[in-house]
Amino acid sequence: QVQFVESGGGLVQPGGSLRLSCAASGVTLNDYAIGWFRQAPGKEREGVSCISKIRSSTYSADSVKGRFTISTDNAKKTVYLQMNSLEPGDTAVYYCAANLMRVLCTDPPRQYEYDYWGQGTQVTVSS
Repeated sequence: QVQFVESGGGLVQPGGSLRLSCAASGVTLNDYAIGWFRQAPGKEREGVSCISKIRSSTYSADSVKGRFTISTDNAKKTVYLQMNSLEPGDTAVYYCAANLMRVLCTDPPRQYEYDYWGQGTQVTVSS
């Protein structure tokens, strides 16, 4: 059974940091480009970060560039999103997703191309 499970969300003050994890099972992680998406209340889901299938390149949305970093640990079959200097505007449910077809990330990531999705983890940035 293929599963992607996010964890690591929570409540954090502005300026703080969180590291989200996305644990994969039932798949070979290297077969997929991995994206992180988020959906804030009342807004459409957007792609914020992506790492290519061959792990040679990454994408970051302008809104998170320089603050969020995506990485992978193939031994643990886990993808991470390190989020620093968090802002209230980062409040959203964050999802990881896996794309079998794409080798490289698109700008922005195209949600309809992603084959598997996690259930999401809530990130709230508030004082």
